[in-house]
Amino acid sequence: MNLSRRGFLKLGAAMASAGALGATVGCQGAGDKADARRVVVIGGGFGGATAAKYIKLFDPDIDVTLIDGKASFTTCPFSNLVIGGFKDIDEITHDFAALEKRGVNVVKGWVTDVDAESRVVTLEDGRSYEYDRLVASPGIDFDFDAIEGLTPEIAATRIPHAWQAGEQTLLLRQQLEEMEDGGTFILCAPPNPFRCPPGPYERASLIAGYFKENKPNSKILILDPKTGFSKETLFREGWTVNYGNMIEWIGGDFGGGVTKVDPDTMTVTAGGTEYQGDVINLIPPQRAGKIAQVAGLTDDSGWCPINPATFESNLQANIHVIGDACIGSPMPKSGFSANSQAKSCAASIVAMFHNENPPTPSWVNTCYSLIAPDYGISVAAVYELKDGKIASVEGAGGVSPLGGKNAKKEAGFAYDWYDSITEDIWGS
Repeated sequence: MNLSRRGFLKLGAAMASAGALGATVGCQGAGDKADARRVVVIGGGFGGATAAKYIKLFDPDIDVTLIDGKASFTTCPFSNLVIGGFKDIDEITHDFAALEKRGVNVVKGWVTDVDAESRVVTLEDGRSYEYDRLVASPGIDFDFDAIEGLTPEIAATRIPHAWQAGEQTLLLRQQLEEMEDGGTFILCAPPNPFRCPPGPYERASLIAGYFKENKPNSKILILDPKTGFSKETLFREGWTVNYGNMIEWIGGDFGGGVTKVDPDTMTVTAGGTEYQGDVINLIPPQRAGKIAQVAGLTDDSGWCPINPATFESNLQANIHVIGDACIGSPMPKSGFSANSQAKSCAASIVAMFHNENPPTPSWVNTCYSLIAPDYGISVAAVYELKDGKIASVEGAGGVSPLGGKNAKKEAGFAYDWYDSITEDIWGS
């Protein structure tokens, strides 16, 4: 790549929003102030909070309500640093105060029903909110039934997935701290598609970083139903350089897919073989967040089909689905993807309210992974709308070079990226 990673990040962010900004500025410049319109956004994460902010930025006269079950959002990106003991969870937790300052009505509560015909969202406590356009960014849910012996209760107390950052992040960290030196940590990776494709392997890396300094006789075993994984060559190289043979990966070709867990004996079964661990991190198969299922936004795949030009649902009118829950392939399910999708979706909604054609979108994703706190790798891509579908822009983006030549710089870029994107979404 001729373009630096930092330069690509800045270029990508500009590409994701430039068309949207140009279109909406043009609308406002026409001199017609639109009547107030109501947008309800479900979910205060990378997708939902971005959408709420940018709808307000593009047209301050739109009434925007953001609903989230919690008063703050803890990010999955960088949660592996918390699990590895390199960051505190407060450092990756963000409130919605800046959104409120921008005029977004922030509501704390769990959405339990969406009436698409009446355009009403209902909360668990009975409160309801009418909308003209709804943006659903509900994240993920889990198929616990796919793993014999696994239940939500067991995941919450004994065999955490920690794939929704928060209490389980801290639980997994506590279990690792309590594990004796010489113990075995088992990470059970999920099948595709799932949130953050490189995430399990970054997690194994940073836990290895903790073990190296504190429990050097311990081992990490990754059991994986897939025959390969994101940035595999780069991860394997980084594991060898940083941790020797501490990490072992068993993929689908060798029976790595976990089908059963027994929390009493601390064992998992994969390919007919039983493995015992001192700490088990089992990440179940995934699907769109529960409210997406309730609202009739999911198809047989468990995910939400959308029109990528606007991210409006193919199944329910006036509802847009962004982030992990939507079917946005080849874009990965990542925080950066959700942020990029949210900006183009926000521009589309504002254009629709102004009776304008939505701008032609483009998107970007850069995914940084930390193999050690000072050893980073990345993959980046630009996407366009082509023949009505999301398509990768040929020749744009790229991956880190082998040999670890830029590993320290890439780690620095990862921290810069996190600070930049969280400031963009939840900052002042």
